[in-house]
Amino acid sequence: FGNIWKKKGYWVALKAFSLAKSLSTGNSKSFFVQQIQALE
Repeated sequence: FGNIWKKKGYWVALKAFSLAKSLSTGNSKSFFVQQIQALE
């Protein structure tokens, strides 16, 4: 259980980092749409 949460936390941090990088390059909208599609 603990390991699952660690992996999930890492994944969330990675996504947040990617989103921040995307925002800084002005790609936020397309990135956001891609993430929603990836989750479906």
